[in-house]
Amino acid sequence: MTPYPTLEAERDDKNLVILQSLICLLREKNILSRADIEELCATVQARATDQAHDPLPCAAKSAQAAASEIARIGDYVGHRYGGKHRRAN
Repeated sequence: MTPYPTLEAERDDKNLVILQSLICLLREKNILSRADIEELCATVQARATDQAHDPLPCAAKSAQAAASEIARIGDYVGHRYGGKHRRAN
């Protein structure tokens, strides 16, 4: 069995710790599905790659970091809790 990826946040990054905990809690309670988390990852990645059409503009560096982090969280949650993947369009 492959080990779970780790979720580590910087000491001072309270928002990231809250986000990680909230996503895990919502997944544990089956409020969020694996497909929901994958959709969130795709949305964040789209914002990071196409900032010209982003309805909520943000800094490019921050958007890329957010996309990387949510992908890491999604990978962790997917390995930890399983579930069905979202359907490909």
